Order: sequence, then structure tokens, then C-alpha cells
Amino acid sequence: MAAKGFNLGFIGIGLMGEPMTLRLLAAGFKVSVWNRTADKLAAVAGAGARVCGSIADLVESADVILLCLADTAAVETVVAERIMPHGGGGKLLIDLSSIHPETTRQLAARLKRQCGMHWVDAPVSGGTAGAEQGSLAIMAGGEADDIAVARQVLQPLYSRLTHMGPVGSGQTTKICNQMIVGCNVLVIAEMMALAEQAGVDSSKIPEALAGGFADSKPLQIVGPEMAAEQFEPVKWRVKTLLKDLHMAGDLASAHGSAVPMSGLAAQLMQLHGGRGFLEQDPSTLIKLYRPN
Repeated sequence: MAAKGFNLGFIGIGLMGEPMTLRLLAAGFKVSVWNRTADKLAAVAGAGARVCGSIADLVESADVILLCLADTAAVETVVAERIMPHGGGGKLLIDLSSIHPETTRQLAARLKRQCGMHWVDAPVSGGTAGAEQGSLAIMAGGEADDIAVARQVLQPLYSRLTHMGPVGSGQTTKICNQMIVGCNVLVIAEMMALAEQAGVDSSKIPEALAGGFADSKPLQIVGPEMAAEQFEPVKWRVKTLLKDLHMAGDLASAHGSAVPMSGLAAQLMQLHGGRGFLEQDPSTLIKLYRPN
């Protein structure tokens, strides 16, 4: 079946799910959608998505089901209670969420055993800008034939899709990605606050460091936002980074590994979140270091 011939079902139309669905529709895919909060479906429905009244309806009508959900518990609930009872052989589930690798492996095995569906874990990196531009980096785990289908279906979304190994490998790689991102954003906030307090125009820091060893995409994105105190619109959330840093700690414990930098990052992120910033953009982390 040609890629555009796949009927897609997309569950989870949020900060990332909406722009990804819009790109899939623009590329010519037929996409059915379901979201826990139905009023978030207006944009994708207006672009041609078919709104489903239930996940059962979506699963029965789709060849490939895509998930983009908040956390491990949400994926586990949707898969176990809503997808497994209605899935069938020949269908593929692609999970774009960032969840625990071990839970991924367990759910994939149950899904295949119960209804014959296959699983690709395909967490993404690049934020809402990457989703809007189709420039996401996707790290995927699964069988080679299923990855080949995922490459076709997800082509409008990514600049790079790397097959990391069997199911669960994509999620492990995303945790590694988030360890770097979480620590990076925190040290950027620390550095920007120090520059301000030392009398440097912090708005010039990202430009001054561009192309050097200290440069990074996070610096070029959150640096200017921190300097300008521009914290909206929210493009990603503190609670998302915190969730991923906690998973890094869990993964390290399971393998007897030490991750002290990520552990400290999780504590600082927890401190910031506890002050009312869990739903806010990580650019607000500058507030941790600015004098009151």
C-alpha cells in the first residue's frame, strides 16, 4: 500500500499533536482524530480531519494509529482499555509520546499477543517549531518492516528518523536526549542570570556564542526568551522535562548507572515546578536564578 493510502488515526491533539496532524493532512493523508478535550480539535477538523466520537471508532477505521500523549500512564490507559479491545492484525501503532522503555516493551508485547498489532516507539525532538516545520528528529524502536512503514507515514514530520533497535530503543534514546536538554536549559538559565548580574547585556549572549563550542539549539531558543522575559506562548512545559528527567533516574537505577548531573537537574526542575511553573515554558527557569 502506498503511504498516502494508509488511513491514519491520531490520538492526542495537543501542543505537538496539532501541528503534526496538520502536516499529515497537508501531505494528503486521511486522518481521523480523537482527543480527551474535544474543543482542541477545531483546527485539525477545519483542515479536513475526521473527528471520531470514540477511540474504538478511530481504531477500527485506521490502518496506522498514532499516539501523542502526556506520559506513561496516559499511554498505558489508552492502549490497554481503548485500543487492545478493538485492534486487529495488520494494524500498526506508532507511539510519538515519551514514556518508560520497559512499559513500552510490555505494552507492545501485550498488544501483539491480544490483537496482532505491531508497535513502533517513535518519540520526537524539536519542539513545536520542529513539528510545524517538519524538521523533527525521530528516534525509533521496532521491527525493520514496521520502521519502514513509519518512515513513510511520518515523512512529513521529520528531517531525520533513526532506527535505534528493537521496541523500547527509541524511548531509551529520547531519555538520553532529554538528559542533555534538561541540563542544558538549566545551565543556560544560570549563565544568563549571572551575565545580567555582572552587568552584561544578556540579550547579546546567544549571538555572541553562536557557532562556538557553547552554542546549541536550546541556547538560541530559550536564551533570547529569558533575556526578554518572553515566556508565552508556551511551546513546551517544565513538567514534561521533569517527567523525562525522572525517567532518566529510573533507567539509571535499573541498570546500576550513575547520573548525578541529571539527578541534580531533576531536583532543580522540581523546585521550579513546585513554585507554580509546571505548566509554564522552561524559559521561565531564569526565575530560579534572578534575585527576588
